[in-house]
Amino acid sequence: MAGEAPRADAPADRAGWAEPIIDLVSYRKIAAGTFPTQHKLAERCCGWRAGEVEMWLRNPQSFTMADLKREAA
Repeated sequence: MAGEAPRADAPADRAGWAEPIIDLVSYRKIAAGTFPTQHKLAERCCGWRAGEVEMWLRNPQSFTMADLKREAA
């Protein structure tokens, strides 16, 4: 599961967000460094690593990209 790359709507489903909220919340959070970044899967397709989304779900209020670096170390 940690290496899987879910499609763009999967993190919203896991977080309980409605689809339109993806644009309003997750992309703003990505820009702010408080939500995992997307990974390109194909020419017109991207997704998130399931393990990174799981880490964000454990602590969405204070998650930062630095948390991913600490976890990897």
